[in-house]
Amino acid sequence: MKSELVTKTPHPGGVDDRWSYRDACAAAHALEIVGERWTLLVMRELITGPRRFSDLRAGLPGISANVLAQRLEWLASLGIVVRRELPPPSGAKVYELTPWGMEAEPIFRVVGRWGSRSPFHDPTASFSTASLMLSLRTMFDPSLADDGRMRIGFQIGRETLLAVVEHGAIDVASHPIDEADAVLVGEPRVIAAAIYGGQSLEALEAGGVLVVEGDRETARRFTTFFPLPERAPRPAG
Repeated sequence: MKSELVTKTPHPGGVDDRWSYRDACAAAHALEIVGERWTLLVMRELITGPRRFSDLRAGLPGISANVLAQRLEWLASLGIVVRRELPPPSGAKVYELTPWGMEAEPIFRVVGRWGSRSPFHDPTASFSTASLMLSLRTMFDPSLADDGRMRIGFQIGRETLLAVVEHGAIDVASHPIDEADAVLVGEPRVIAAAIYGGQSLEALEAGGVLVVEGDRETARRFTTFFPLPERAPRPAG
């Protein structure tokens, strides 16, 4: 197996001079903090809630355990991520974003929307649970939801998440789904195919890859709230 090149982890609490742009621009400093490969994606996986180390590896299948540990250590040294233990009966050790770390969410939305306009972007490629949920926050069009209110649950493996559409806004987070109007049960790429790939819920159910529980019309309508923006022109030649 080809090994992954791992760069030296910068000094905790500051940026190694070798990685510094030596630029007073705060955007340049932000890139010094999160610009190394995988760092932003680790943060992305934590946007929707705490994750265990194994959860992070599952959501980022291309990352090695060594690199993930380095990125988490780096983010923790800067006060962007903290490690804590969940209360009993779980007792699992998880990583989560600090309040300052969570302030980066709008960056993901802007960059995600910008990236979705790329003529080379494939919206049906592999999704992690966190990336799919973040994409819903990013692509939600309030004009299509009107003033309606709905609660859509997602059962993805052992994880449950709830999307609440209310007053022209959407919130998506890890949450019990007992009171959801409808529930979609399937893998992230399958749910993404219904929302972004133009595949009907019925077709996915017939293929045995999706289960729809509850109000089917509400579930169908929910999938129409997330239009992709127009693609940027493909370069000539």
